[in-house]
Amino acid sequence: MKLIKVLLFILTFIFNELIAGDKMLDTDGLDAKQQSIVSISAFTAKGDLTGLKLALNDGLAAGLTINEIKEELIHLSAYCGFPRSLNGINTFRAVLDDRKIKGVTDPEGPKPLKVADSNKYQTGKKVLESLTGRAETGPKTGYAAFVPAIDTLLKEHLFNDLFTRGILDYKQRELTTLSALITLGGVESQLSGHLGICFNLGFKAKQLRQVISLIETKIGKTEADAGRKVLEKVLASRD
Repeated sequence: MKLIKVLLFILTFIFNELIAGDKMLDTDGLDAKQQSIVSISAFTAKGDLTGLKLALNDGLAAGLTINEIKEELIHLSAYCGFPRSLNGINTFRAVLDDRKIKGVTDPEGPKPLKVADSNKYQTGKKVLESLTGRAETGPKTGYAAFVPAIDTLLKEHLFNDLFTRGILDYKQRELTTLSALITLGGVESQLSGHLGICFNLGFKAKQLRQVISLIETKIGKTEADAGRKVLEKVLASRD
C-alpha cells in the first residue's frame, strides 16, 4: 500500500512538471490574440472573405476587442490597399451584426488616440527609427531620393497617422504587416525589412516561424515557403 502511494506521488509530480513545462513552452510562442491577428491580416490581404469571417469570430473569442480589430483593418490599408481593407471592414461589420442578432455582446475596447502634430514628418521619422533601432541620417537614397513624395507619405501617413493611433502596440502592428506581406508575396525586400523590425521589437525566430506556419495552414504552402526563404536569409545575415 505504501509503495502504491509512493508511485502515485511520483506520477503526480511528473505530470505536474510536464504541465508546467508545457506552459513555459507556450510563453515562447504567439498567444491566442497574436495568432488571431495573423489570421485576420492574412485573409484580408488575400481577399478571402469567407476565411476572414471565421478568423474575425475566432479573434473576438480569443479576446480581441472590436476596436483592436478595426485598427488592424485600418492598418492594412497601407499594405494591401484600400479595396482589401474596406472589404475587410465591411465583412467585420456583417460579423458583428450577426453576433448581435445571436445575442453576443463584444467589448468595444479603448478608442484611438487623438494626437495633434504640427510636424507629422519628423514624428513619423522618429517612429520609424524606433522600429528599426537605427537613426536615419545623411542624404536620402534609393526610392526616397528617386521619389521624395513617397518618403513623405510613408513618414506622415504610415508611421505617423497610423502608428501613433494607439490601440495596437508596435508588435501587434508588425504582426499585421508581416502577415500581409507574406500573404501578398513578391515583396521580399519589404518583408526582409519588417522581419528585421520584428527582431528589434523582441520577437524570437520561433515566433516568426509560427507566423509562417499559420499562414501555410490558412493561406497556402507557396506563400509560406517564400516567406520561410526570406526569414532564413535574414537569420543568416544576423548570425
